[in-house]
Order: sequence, then structure tokens, then C-alpha cells
Amino acid sequence: MTHEQLPSYLLVQGELEEDMTHRIAGILAAFMIAGAVLPADAGCLKGAVVGAVAGHYAHHHAVLGAMAGCAIGHHLTVKAREQKAADQKAAAAKAAAAASASHH
Repeated sequence: MTHEQLPSYLLVQGELEEDMTHRIAGILAAFMIAGAVLPADAGCLKGAVVGAVAGHYAHHHAVLGAMAGCAIGHHLTVKAREQKAADQKAAAAKAAAAASASHH
């Protein structure tokens, strides 16, 4: 079926989907630029990308999905950093205790 043979409502939907694709590409480009400037928020960027794609397929809410994904990604990244710091602190305390015990 050629472009001319498609019903008009499909053509409008196709144009809307193409417009949304351009919007998503613009949003992702903005997040990537921000990521180059703010590498500490990598969780936000990853979450935003996943959220934008999921939101796009869930009734074309890419922007809302990106915002929610950013918040969730940031939260998970902060939790992971806190856990890593706690693990490192525990390992250092264990090493210090082992070193102290070996000197006695």
C-alpha cells in the first residue's frame, strides 16, 4: 500500500508518531548534553531514557515517562552509592580489626 492509498487518519497518526519521535530525540539529546556536564546524575539519564521509551509506548507520554524515570534512576543511584560507601567502610573496619588483632 502506498502513502497515497492510506486512509487520512493513519497519515495523521503517522505524522504524530514522527513528531513524537523527534521530540524524544530532542529530549534524549538534552539529557546526554546534561550528562556530559553533570556525570553525577547518570542514574537520572538512564532512567529518563527508559522512562521516555516506556512512556512513548504507554499512550504517548514520553515526557512524563522521562521525568519519572529520571527521579527513579536518581534515587536508585543514590541508594547504590550509599550501599557502596557502607560496604567500603565495613571492609576498612574489618581490615583494621584484623591488623590490630595480628599485632597482639
